[in-house]
Amino acid sequence: MLALVQAACNRATGPADAAAGPVPASMAASPDELRAITREAYIYGFPMVDSYRIQHSYFVDTANPEYKGSWNQVHNVARVFTPQDKAIQTPNSDTPYSFLGADLRAEPLVISVPAMDPARYYSLQFIDMYTHNFAYVGSRATGNDAGHFLLAGPGWDGEVPKGIKSVIRSETELAFVLYRTQLFGEDDIDAVKQVQAGYRVQPLSQFAAAAAPEPLRPVDFPVPLSPEAQKTSPEFFALLNFLLQYAPTHPSETALMERFAKAGIGAGKTFDVAALSPEQRQAVEAGMADALAAFAQYKAGMIDTGKKSSADGFGTREFLDNDYLARMASALLGIYGNSKEEANYPAYFVDSEGKPLDGANNRYTVHFEPGKLPPVNSFWSLTMYELPASLLTENPINRYLINSPMEKSLVRDPDGGITLYIQHESPGEGKEANWLPAPASPFFMVMREYWPKPEALDGSWKAPPAVRTAE
Repeated sequence: MLALVQAACNRATGPADAAAGPVPASMAASPDELRAITREAYIYGFPMVDSYRIQHSYFVDTANPEYKGSWNQVHNVARVFTPQDKAIQTPNSDTPYSFLGADLRAEPLVISVPAMDPARYYSLQFIDMYTHNFAYVGSRATGNDAGHFLLAGPGWDGEVPKGIKSVIRSETELAFVLYRTQLFGEDDIDAVKQVQAGYRVQPLSQFAAAAAPEPLRPVDFPVPLSPEAQKTSPEFFALLNFLLQYAPTHPSETALMERFAKAGIGAGKTFDVAALSPEQRQAVEAGMADALAAFAQYKAGMIDTGKKSSADGFGTREFLDNDYLARMASALLGIYGNSKEEANYPAYFVDSEGKPLDGANNRYTVHFEPGKLPPVNSFWSLTMYELPASLLTENPINRYLINSPMEKSLVRDPDGGITLYIQHESPGEGKEANWLPAPASPFFMVMREYWPKPEALDGSWKAPPAVRTAE
């Protein structure tokens, strides 16, 4: 999730900020070049700008209903997400979240986790400004023992104190840590609160009982764009320039940044929307539209057909290998998704006949054959989302998902399998235990497989289709 801008704004103005002043796009790029470059830069930058929108609401804008609190502190939410949570698209409703917006400019942070029940899954997902998942702490990655982990920014080269299990490096100066703590059921919430109370964060100087560095000069964070404006407003690139100040150029992207510079895009540059001529503005807006068209084509041809999944769109920089379109698609469809080793996300956008899911006039079933539930080391779930918002949907029984902890309450088929009923109205007496309510409108569903077993990733187990029924 995140507050990149706030942390960024706390930074003192550096050399990048003092670079040459406004660089109108007309200085180096023709309208045709400008359109092509802004298309490429939008695909590249969308995850950063959208992540900033979310983090601004969490850590900067105290008047925002999504506000969590200050940077460099853990903020726990001892409940699962509901339709009232609107900052992040496609949120899970399985695990209470904790949030840490990490400003690593002054010094590293020491992140501490408590020992916990071996049966309880938890994870800390480390996300940089690009939305790369650059590290994990938790049940799968490090186990359920207590430990201290040092999170450092790209420029730190200090001494690691005793008691640190490992050093985790962010390639950007601002980072986001998203904690997930498994909830076994409504009567388990107090136990989750105890776990969350054991999550601690402190500056390295405090952990090592050393002198703290000089405080940094406060920075004014720019107001983010709304999700709608992000798709059309050229101000998108001004925000991207702001964020790039805190993301040192990776060696693999030097040529890319040189190309972006021809359109006034890059760290230390000013993308002056007011200075654009009508022809230039038209080129910029066309480039943004081209990028969104590329996403739509990618989704229809790759994601909806099952050729690609979340397993291809979330991970480290090395795993994604600068596949910017896959990264953009992942951010648009479900920002902050886990890397495939941590969680796999088969998605249902169409039914078994390839038609978009719509609860207005259709009913569906998802049938698991006996012994064919999702193969996981931890737990699985199937969650409903309304379109176009990609948010949890209101329903009369306040059920947003069906998951592993509910298995004992699900009604079995005569052969021992499980059939889930996906529809707007109740499926009737005897079937409501297996009912996942859908909106009376277009929707999609996401299956989550936490700590998936190999067969969930190598294709030997496949999620059953959503079958439209005549009932």
